[in-house]
Amino acid sequence: MTRDVLVRTIFAKESFLCVGLDPDPDRIPDRYAGDVVQFNRDIIDATREFCVAYKPNTAFYEALGLNGMEILRDTIAYIGDEHFIIADAKRGDIGNTSRYYASFAFDTLGADAITVAPYMGKDSVGPFLERTDKWTILLALTSNSGSEDFQHTPQENGAPLFAKVMRRASHWGLPDQLMFVCGATQADRFAELRKVAPQHFFLVPGIGAQGGDLEGVCRHGMTRECGLLVNSSRGILYADDPGAAARDLQKQMAKALKKFSPELSE
Repeated sequence: MTRDVLVRTIFAKESFLCVGLDPDPDRIPDRYAGDVVQFNRDIIDATREFCVAYKPNTAFYEALGLNGMEILRDTIAYIGDEHFIIADAKRGDIGNTSRYYASFAFDTLGADAITVAPYMGKDSVGPFLERTDKWTILLALTSNSGSEDFQHTPQENGAPLFAKVMRRASHWGLPDQLMFVCGATQADRFAELRKVAPQHFFLVPGIGAQGGDLEGVCRHGMTRECGLLVNSSRGILYADDPGAAARDLQKQMAKALKKFSPELSE
């Protein structure tokens, strides 16, 4: 999915919701009897009108063995072409290893994007960015508490490491193919993040179970093209009514677009 199509979809649906498809066998309702495919299909059917993207985390499928890869491929095929699909794999290696990671996500699974760890530098990210028809989503400022261990470390100019990563990586790929992961639990840093990467989309995890601040993220992170994909996983998957949970977030996002997006608020 191209940037133009993604932006049009966001404003048409008045939503920038991404639903994380992370099926935990211990939490899937008993009525599914362990049928992950049907569970995913029911979640997709209940939420597709309220979201613009889905993000299956590959670890939940890898843990199911060889059958898990078939479940993941079936899930992505069931989503179809009208939603942006992110393979949340957090890959990161050099040379052909990254190239094959990219091939698996884009060619075998059919995903539009893959999450990538930047620690090994440009030559580990480059093979993903070679696929100019796809998206690379680079970890920058994550939502977990351990982000404090490295990501906030001051650099030679006093700026934190996450800012250095984003600034450097912004020269590796265009905003039409490169996003950054920026956690919703770090909403107070979004004005700073936008100064570093004013044109790039941000994938924003941490809304819902992790307690992220949706309004703060939108206030400081939204752009003319929205520039945000906000993910919710557990808060939707294991809600009593997943469709209602997604609809509630979509309504909040519609209000945020009208309040904070220059495109709609002018």
